[in-house]
Amino acid sequence: MEALRLVLLYVHLIGFALLLGGAVAQYLSGRLRINPAMLWGSVIQLLTGVGLSAPLRDGDEPAPAKLVTKLVLALLIFVMVFFSRKRAQVARGHFLAIVGLTLVTAAVAVFWR
Repeated sequence: MEALRLVLLYVHLIGFALLLGGAVAQYLSGRLRINPAMLWGSVIQLLTGVGLSAPLRDGDEPAPAKLVTKLVLALLIFVMVFFSRKRAQVARGHFLAIVGLTLVTAAVAVFWR
């Protein structure tokens, strides 16, 4: 089971890289819109996060409050990305909120023990 957890964690990190990297690339291009990397990154993050929350370890599961917090953040990011993906331009605040929530999600994962 540890191998499965590590594979899920690896794919989860790839999703994070796609989401944040896609957002940074769009921001630096000057045209704020949702690109396919951001969409796929949010989908991967959500699906692998649910898989990682399954009780695959022996008594070393994260706190339920942490899991719920991360799920709510992942759902918010996914909804914000999914429903804005076809717009030619996304509002600056909306785009920066996606980036901010992505960074907050990573901070919750790292600092909440």
